[in-house]
Amino acid sequence: MEFRDLKKQYQALKQEIEHQISNVISSSQFISGFQVGELEEKLAEYVGVKHCITCGNGTDAITLALMAWEIGPGDVVFVPDFTFFSSGECPAYEGAIPIFVDVEEDTYNMDPKKLEKAIIKVINEGKYKAKAVITVDLFGLPANYDAIQPICEKYKLLLLEDGAQGFGGSLHGQLACSFGDISTTSFFPAKPLGCYGDGGAIFTDNDEWASLIRSYGVHGKSGEDKYNNIRIGMNSRLDTIQAAILLPKLNAFKEYELRDINKIANMYTELLSGLGMGLPIINGEYVSSWAQYTIQLPENVNRAEVQQKMSEKSIPTMVYYMKPMHRQEAFMGTESSKADCPVTVQLCNRVLSLPIHPYMKKEDVNFVANSLKQILTVYK
Repeated sequence: MEFRDLKKQYQALKQEIEHQISNVISSSQFISGFQVGELEEKLAEYVGVKHCITCGNGTDAITLALMAWEIGPGDVVFVPDFTFFSSGECPAYEGAIPIFVDVEEDTYNMDPKKLEKAIIKVINEGKYKAKAVITVDLFGLPANYDAIQPICEKYKLLLLEDGAQGFGGSLHGQLACSFGDISTTSFFPAKPLGCYGDGGAIFTDNDEWASLIRSYGVHGKSGEDKYNNIRIGMNSRLDTIQAAILLPKLNAFKEYELRDINKIANMYTELLSGLGMGLPIINGEYVSSWAQYTIQLPENVNRAEVQQKMSEKSIPTMVYYMKPMHRQEAFMGTESSKADCPVTVQLCNRVLSLPIHPYMKKEDVNFVANSLKQILTVYK
């Protein structure tokens, strides 16, 4: 059994994908081929924003957004404590100070009340300038933008939506990657919409920021003149082959993959209910794209032992994430390490992600759920 079965997806889309790859090879337009522009147009239309700029990966996408905003030394960027490292790494790399904010236990996303508390603390201390908030649409579920957007407006903070895992999710019918002043996503292969290598994208309605980001992503060039560089940038472009691969995958994602993975998640929730573990909670106003199906094991359960026993049944499991951001060694001794995030600490000790993908069969879901139930009986 595969954790995220890209092989099955490839078999379903093989003819279209190979046709697209063949077209790129025949044209020899491996960099900035027309498929890149076509993909950007389709992504912007799907998400519902004016501009989409593709780039080398999801980490570069965040970095390019921060560069457009001139985030740097003395600036504070608020980041959820329960997330992948790049969410906090990117502002730190720009010289800013990531301040980590605790998350909600039921959604895994940034807690708006804790966010406002952290903002007020930074403002009152007066040592640094509160500049931006990076939300993360973790495991496919958009953050609580109903509460977070007004907070950003109240304190005049820029909102960067990290939708690396959230692409395809929605709130009130509005799609992820459209909530931030700038939003980003990743096309890492295992993401809801993934390519066959690295890739990322930035979304915004702001013309000026979009122009800056396009320039920064190609060595700070001016317009179409690649040898006239008007600012210091970086080299971060989506290869044409990756764009070509994403075109049929985007069609499948829109036509049936998002629908089918939600059916799989609903099956898990029904089968695992009433066992005393924390299950993902999706409020009726939300739709998740299910980058992961993550449960919280009961406190008396040995997670490593459960993983070993699941592995013996050829069922892969993963832990996202084992260590809070504020306890990462890279932040030791800095302002970032001073966070108070008890929910994140608890989650890091209890979470376990189960196999999930749109091509999963009902019997596979039953096998995973029943195996987990059987293993957990010894802890009652």
